[in-house]
Amino acid sequence: MKVSKLTDDLSVSPQILPSEVAELAALGFKSIISNRPDGEGADQPAFSEIEREAKANGLVSRYVPVETGKVSDADAVAFGATLAELPKPVLAYCRSGTRSTTLWALSQASKVPIADILSKAKTAGYDMSGVVSRIAANGNVGAGGPVEKFDIVIVGGGAAGTAVASSLYARQGNLNIGIIEPADVHYYQPGWTLVGGGVFLPEQTARPMGSVLPRKTTWIKAAVAAFDPDNNTVVIEGCRTIRYQHLIVCPGLKLNWGGVEGLTETIGKNGVTSNYRYDLAPYTWELVKGLKSGRAIFTQPPMPIKCAGAPQKAMYLSADHWLRTGCLKNINVEFNNAGAVLFGVADYVPALMDYIKRYHVKLNFGCNLVAVDGPAKRARFAKAMPDGSKEFFETDFDMMHVCPPQTAPDFIRASSLADAAGWMDVDPATLRHKKYANIYGLGDVTNTPNAKTAAAARKQAPVVAENVLYDMGYRQSMCVYDGYGSCPLTVERGKIVLAEFTYGGKLAPTFPLALLDGTKPSRAAWLLKERILPPIYWQAMLKGREWMAKPKVMA
Repeated sequence: MKVSKLTDDLSVSPQILPSEVAELAALGFKSIISNRPDGEGADQPAFSEIEREAKANGLVSRYVPVETGKVSDADAVAFGATLAELPKPVLAYCRSGTRSTTLWALSQASKVPIADILSKAKTAGYDMSGVVSRIAANGNVGAGGPVEKFDIVIVGGGAAGTAVASSLYARQGNLNIGIIEPADVHYYQPGWTLVGGGVFLPEQTARPMGSVLPRKTTWIKAAVAAFDPDNNTVVIEGCRTIRYQHLIVCPGLKLNWGGVEGLTETIGKNGVTSNYRYDLAPYTWELVKGLKSGRAIFTQPPMPIKCAGAPQKAMYLSADHWLRTGCLKNINVEFNNAGAVLFGVADYVPALMDYIKRYHVKLNFGCNLVAVDGPAKRARFAKAMPDGSKEFFETDFDMMHVCPPQTAPDFIRASSLADAAGWMDVDPATLRHKKYANIYGLGDVTNTPNAKTAAAARKQAPVVAENVLYDMGYRQSMCVYDGYGSCPLTVERGKIVLAEFTYGGKLAPTFPLALLDGTKPSRAAWLLKERILPPIYWQAMLKGREWMAKPKVMA
């Protein structure tokens, strides 16, 4: 007997046997709902047999039969009413559990966010993507309709979404493109590290969303609730649907602040900060300037994360300030990294180690932050041991910069676009979805094994643009992405170790950066990456001017 939990009140399962009812009672179930009509299968016990055993074991049972493939609005209402009046927890069953899950999903449509319904169903092992549109319409068949139809719908107005829209218009100006993005502000997120280091002001990293989106696009200011790829539809908040010929998905990732116990309660106070949020980066600089002695801890969670060098850059810029002000000798700097190495591309490690030694940083590999007590200024870490086990230890701090654990957005993880880990499942070369040929992905949300950086999105955008236009008949061949990523590791104010690489960690310097040795600290690289490129980001990348980003044609 396989029982899958949907909520604290309801679990579902395939057909149960009379002999299994006593076990269900022992597991704590109080009620049983049968959604399978009698006589549907030759090996199926009648409901009366289940009912008799339920009564004998003190359980309440109800018969709410629904034919396979014919779940009606009335069926969903009846299921919801039955579920509401029964003692909890309840087990519902049918032939496989799918009908029971579908009935629950439709009955909850007006009460629970779509993403939560899909996520709970997926966790239980049931794919509800086929009824997304009905869930969006509060469980009703044929309710509502598409708001608009577009040649191309882009989900996300960040660096990836805006760049790919601009790339498309630069190539084919007559396209009808809609961008779904709920935010009012577009952020230059790589700049937040420099805000935390006292180099930038926060305002330098923000622009109104409407000022960076291509003028020809239709801005759909709403959040995505779910996808219905079999019907070329995106469901947005308000239970509205939007149809597309091609879909490009690039909403970024989710910062899981709740993944560390106590973090949400103390972030932004008690000496706990993070450059991964616009409003917190100034607090980082405030803490750095104010710390004269004590322990400063910088954390990095397990991969994947966006801008994997950012936790180190926060540490280097902080230590550089303390060194320049004469305080470093009184401050113990620690880097607690859940990973096993300082940086994933070995060629850049020697230069970074020189600065680790310069700042007297204590490296603690395999150490993942799991809890923080802000008022007590105590942090709890899980240490990975050679045998695969974990040991936990606690330490105090005076300042702690936290890089939060990161996942794909909930509406991606709950969808049929995701792989087993929850990331959007695309071909690493063409960036086309592995199941749906008219869907592409780029940026932080995909499962491609490259570094999640704005530089990667810059290279991916023209590849996706070319390949979508190939699908539409405007191009003769597809293009490929080589995994390019760039991580400018600011090791002191005025110097950078410029890491550029492709899939497999192969070094990939780009002109004019190829004139520099990225494996060594460079002031020229600092000037280029931190002074010259930010305005280029606003004026070129987001406007479709693909400086150093021409795509490679597929062989």
